[in-house]
Amino acid sequence: MQLEEFWKAFVVMQIVETTNEGLKRAYSVKIAAKDIAARVDGEVAKIAPQVRMPGFRPGKVPANLVKKMHGPALHQEALNTTVREALDKVVADNKLRPATQPQVALGEGYEEGKDAELTVSLEVLPAIAAPSLDGLKLEKLVVAVSEAEVDEQVARLASGAKSFADAKKGKKAENGDQLTIDFVGKVDGVAFDGGTAEDAALELGSGRFIPGFEEQLVGAKVGDEKTITVTFPADYPAENLKGKEATFDVTVKAVKVPGEAKVDDEFAKNLGLEGLDQLKGLLRGQLEQESAGLTRTQMKRALLDLLAAGHDFDVPPSMVEAEFEQIWAQLTQEANREEDAAAAMAEIEAEKDDYRAIAVRRVRLGLLLSEIGQANGVDVSAQEMNMLVQQAAQQYRPEDRQRFVEYIQQDPLAAAQLRAPLYEDKVVDFLFDKAEVTEREVSREELQAAIEAEEAAPAAEAKPTKKAAAKKAPAKKAEKAEEAPAAPAKKAAPKKAPAAKAEKAEAAPAKKAPAKKAAAKKS
Repeated sequence: MQLEEFWKAFVVMQIVETTNEGLKRAYSVKIAAKDIAARVDGEVAKIAPQVRMPGFRPGKVPANLVKKMHGPALHQEALNTTVREALDKVVADNKLRPATQPQVALGEGYEEGKDAELTVSLEVLPAIAAPSLDGLKLEKLVVAVSEAEVDEQVARLASGAKSFADAKKGKKAENGDQLTIDFVGKVDGVAFDGGTAEDAALELGSGRFIPGFEEQLVGAKVGDEKTITVTFPADYPAENLKGKEATFDVTVKAVKVPGEAKVDDEFAKNLGLEGLDQLKGLLRGQLEQESAGLTRTQMKRALLDLLAAGHDFDVPPSMVEAEFEQIWAQLTQEANREEDAAAAMAEIEAEKDDYRAIAVRRVRLGLLLSEIGQANGVDVSAQEMNMLVQQAAQQYRPEDRQRFVEYIQQDPLAAAQLRAPLYEDKVVDFLFDKAEVTEREVSREELQAAIEAEEAAPAAEAKPTKKAAAKKAPAKKAEKAEEAPAAPAKKAAPKKAPAAKAEKAEAAPAKKAPAKKAAAKKS
């Protein structure tokens, strides 16, 4: 028996359960001072042969001198080791399944030579009976891709590839025509930075420039010199231009009319393909893949709703809190990007309880899926996990990728967080195979409507009954996440390398893109 194993077996611990309420457990653990001292003596005996001290031959330094030199460090190490063993023993003897890392506290006033008294508190995973999978029924909504949809995609592609040709001399510009212009922008008669351009191409009616700019050029001809007046939007990104009235001295150098791209084999060859049939085949494949993704989303949400409706058990509050924090962090991040951040925050604050209820649902579903997977031998292989790590590492700068891989290898919670979505999908696929699935062909609009209905249902269930004028369920504002993390992690992965700065914006007249509505995932 090795020395470490000997002392582990030698140490006697008094363990008493002090709390057993729901999923909460707490224990007091007492470790005799003599047992800790004996471990220290064992460590002294182990290192003594390597200690060097003037006046003594190698390996002949007396144990009392070794202890005097290294005693505090050896005692701390012995204490730490004993505490870890105490935690392991509490978990093993009581057959516990910790939901998160147990909390261990050493009693106040402890010092060397005294008994060590510990308190161990933790939350445990609930006992979940693996559900019977007999009689599991799902409806699969499928969308057939029509020839008309493929032709529409081809036409859209051709529209995006349209070219412009010089118009007949003297033609007045219309919406859809492209102008080549020089312009100089001025505020209070003084040209401003970024407000000047030469040979700028502008398609009238595209809405690319600020309101009023393009409209005043309708009817212009080659050679025209015009001064147009516009007002910059109040939310324009340049502080010195917000809400300001400006003039632009514009010279029209060319008027071009759009040419229609002929959809034929030559058009497809210009895209690097063999012909039109191959182009249509590729576009059909993309549409079918997109439809299959929507179908899977609909089926998965229906499955999760079915599981959620059939299972109601307590979930560890710490796991719920971790899940809620992730949801809330995403919501607040998106709200703070809104033009009226205060109003957006007030809106989500009013629905905070609903988001917490959704966190409970996600944790419950995660635990249930995990139980089903374990009971049926579903697992993520080492090869699959390695692929996940390598794919995730690609999000980082080349010099940071190896550090990320090492982080995942060294942190079990981070690895579990990375693994959870794939594990969940494998369990879901297992359940799809076990279910009795009936197919029904629907339109794309009907499939989208079904997804939205399933998306809103959990949020609606979480809310108390309200009058007809009540606000819409928060799931409409924040997408319902399909994923119910099977292993919510407490520790976040390291920050992603910052993205490269956005390229400099075009000349000043460019219109600011509207802010997106906050959208955070929910389950």
